[in-house]
Amino acid sequence: MVSSSPPPAPKEVPSDEKWAEDGPPREAKWWYSTFHTVTAMVGAGVLSLPYAMAYLGWGPGTVVMILSWCITLNTMWQMIQLHECVPGVRFDRYKDLGKHVFGPKLGAWIVLPQQLIVQVGCDIVYMVTGGKCLQKFMEIACNNCTRIRQSYWICIFGSVHFFLSQLPNFNSVSGVSLAAAIMSLSYSTIAWVGCVGKGRVPNVSYAYKTTSPTDYMFRVFNALGQVSFAYAGHAVVLEIQATIPSTPEKPSRVPMWKGAVWAYFVNALCYFPVAFIGYWAFGQDVDDNVLVGLERPSWLIAAANLMVVVHVIGSYQVYAMPVFDLMEQKMVKTWNFPPGVLLRFIVRTSYVGEELLPFTLFLGVTFPFFGDLLGFFGGFGFAPTSYFLPSIIWLKIKKPRRFSTSWLINWACIFIGVFIMIASTVGGLRNIVADSSSYEFYS
Repeated sequence: MVSSSPPPAPKEVPSDEKWAEDGPPREAKWWYSTFHTVTAMVGAGVLSLPYAMAYLGWGPGTVVMILSWCITLNTMWQMIQLHECVPGVRFDRYKDLGKHVFGPKLGAWIVLPQQLIVQVGCDIVYMVTGGKCLQKFMEIACNNCTRIRQSYWICIFGSVHFFLSQLPNFNSVSGVSLAAAIMSLSYSTIAWVGCVGKGRVPNVSYAYKTTSPTDYMFRVFNALGQVSFAYAGHAVVLEIQATIPSTPEKPSRVPMWKGAVWAYFVNALCYFPVAFIGYWAFGQDVDDNVLVGLERPSWLIAAANLMVVVHVIGSYQVYAMPVFDLMEQKMVKTWNFPPGVLLRFIVRTSYVGEELLPFTLFLGVTFPFFGDLLGFFGGFGFAPTSYFLPSIIWLKIKKPRRFSTSWLINWACIFIGVFIMIASTVGGLRNIVADSSSYEFYS
């Protein structure tokens, strides 16, 4: 009697086996994926959702919010399922899955630029956000302190990451990520509870903003990008899942999906109250950061801004970690640079200070347009990785029957995602150019 051998335990993609030997141990629990995903998704973008509602209005804004939540939850599920879609292989990086689907060369060119736009773009936006919120905290907490330029606060915030970036892998930033996830839920709650406490401003108006038709169209496009920016976790979902152990009896997709569902539950608790109650309180006059409009009680607003700082510190590391891995992998394989502390110090210090090209600190200090940056990066990078690229990969791998429910849902995600990508990229870029004409740089 011939006994059949058990299926092989999942492993790394063969092309990355040598590098993976020194990679992080797969020892994460399902709740690790929850707070990593919350940290990655519930970022500073939640504070701009009322501003997006101001341009979209109650009806379209509500539809866009709910539809985006449903679409990205579906594509998150697809990414988790595709992590081990080939028996015996684990696609631990987005680019590895792209190479499997589109080929070694084309796959890297399709996936990697989009993923890097999300990761580097998030770090740029979080550099700006961290500096602005740190400045706001100090101005509230110390009225008599000497005021310094916003650009200096951004540099102070950035300097923290010279030290945190030396943490070796995802497992080592779990504590930072957990603190960031708790802070995200906390400041989101403060934001909408503060709006309830403040009540509606006098003569609040929910009419569409008064501006030229052309300008309004671009602002609506930018608002779509701001919503898509809020759903950015897909760019690191495979890297997060890679830290979870997997066996044929208990594949990693089971605990990862459990963690993702809880993360989306927290996501809903943050996003919908802030978006709807913030818009209810301020109407069309809401700021692109809803905390700016809240002035009392001052200690609570100061605490909320400090919570944002803690959160974006963690988010920065979550998005930077896959970039560190990619850069270090390139140094080892291409230039035979020995892996270790020296490699980590050189690569990560360079990224934080320069972030290759473009420079994080330079762009963060030069273009501190919070809402416009969210819209631009949300459309250019986040819409592909979160809205439609997982659906394209799913169609190519799973090949659902034509005009079946799965087929129709995936094509709907693709069409919606492509529209958001084009519209919000154009809108965000145009608004950056328009708003820069009235901004005093390096102020």
